[in-house]
Amino acid sequence: MKDTSYINPLENEAIYIMREVAAQFENPVLLFSGGKDSITLVRLAQKAFYPAKIPFPLMHIDTGHNFPETIEFRDRLVNELGLELIVRNVQESIDQGKVKEETGRYSSRNSLQTTTLLDAIEEFRFDACIGGARRDEEKARAKERIFSVRDDFGQWDEKNQRPELFDMLNGQIEMGQNVRVFPISNWTELDVWSYIEKEQIEIPSIYFAHKRKIFLRDGLIWSHSDFVYQEDHEEVLEEVVRFRTVGDMSCTAAVLSKAEDIASVVQEIRESTISERGARIDDKRSEAAMEKRKQQGYF
Repeated sequence: MKDTSYINPLENEAIYIMREVAAQFENPVLLFSGGKDSITLVRLAQKAFYPAKIPFPLMHIDTGHNFPETIEFRDRLVNELGLELIVRNVQESIDQGKVKEETGRYSSRNSLQTTTLLDAIEEFRFDACIGGARRDEEKARAKERIFSVRDDFGQWDEKNQRPELFDMLNGQIEMGQNVRVFPISNWTELDVWSYIEKEQIEIPSIYFAHKRKIFLRDGLIWSHSDFVYQEDHEEVLEEVVRFRTVGDMSCTAAVLSKAEDIASVVQEIRESTISERGARIDDKRSEAAMEKRKQQGYF
């Protein structure tokens, strides 16, 4: 009997989607944060177009409040692979008066990324933006199609989406519209980590257990940093932690962990009963926080 154990249907689907993007759109871009999901997308894009280089640039919408380990990894990866990286900064949107810096206990720049992203899409006339969102992360993301159309204001209408039958992806858009593309939409967090383990993909050290200065708030573990609002009574501690998801420092909490390698992380995820988004405070602002941000143009 022929050995088919090497076949990964999720990988095959993602590669097919990547190739459909290249075939159907004139000016796509891969949105890259330096997190595990976008790193996985880069590996999938490499496979999709090998031996040629990835035929579209990477773009990072930088809040200015990112983990330094992530930025260092981002720059090293694009240099090693010889990729084009576009960086647009939320600070510029603040300086231009397009968005207002939040203050107070739950202040974050995460939601401010929307304006910077939409401006960048307009600046470069991108017609397709590839991202690492997955349906298992959050209920609003579960509503997305793989090719998810945005109108000429960058907005998403969850009640008016195209059917996607039999892997037929419709990239037809009108002037001014663009499409958000989700090649790993059907993957789970465990699928991503298992793929990283199988492919031996390097990821930022922040995903592994390390000693870090932290403080506790609302039952969550926060990095002690100038970027994170902290009240005087919130004591600074030092704990061994890791991050399951990597976003703006001001909205991404850590978890206590002893997982120092990928195999240990995979085992930890198998045993976890809490979603990785449970450590993202921006999702907790309201019951429909993510859906409202997506309607306004957030990825």
